[in-house]
Amino acid sequence: MNFFRHRLACLPVLGLLCATAGCSSTDDTASAAVPSPASSVTNLCRSLDGQLPRRVSGLDREDPEPRSELTAGWGGSAIILRCGVERPSRMADPESDGVEVDGVGWLMEQKDDGSFAFTTTLRKAYVEITLDKKRAEDGGLGPLTDFAVPVKKTVPEGIAG
Repeated sequence: MNFFRHRLACLPVLGLLCATAGCSSTDDTASAAVPSPASSVTNLCRSLDGQLPRRVSGLDREDPEPRSELTAGWGGSAIILRCGVERPSRMADPESDGVEVDGVGWLMEQKDDGSFAFTTTLRKAYVEITLDKKRAEDGGLGPLTDFAVPVKKTVPEGIAG
């Protein structure tokens, strides 16, 4: 009888251990580091967040963890936006690759894993778009067209501060 009581008392503890150890199903939620820009840039990023499309290149918006007005995502980790990032060091390199899509300039950087990062140039906030390898291979620069209008509308031209 005493043994039975101890077993029942252990069940809630076992449940708590399972929950904290992650015994539930696998979590496929994307994650993104949240930038820490100056307040003036944060305000621009909040405005941008309110103008971002619900769908990009046929993918629904699924914001990464931790949730923030400075980050957004589409199709899990296929397309990740971070607003208020630091100026990439490669921006100072005159040999860096850049593209212009619908009036918005972007620095283009290929990552070691085959993904691409595009960071706005000549804007008061640096906005970074990361396309995973599959999205970069399938869609090329197409997703950047979905960001041109929101960026132009909310992040003025100039030098990020």
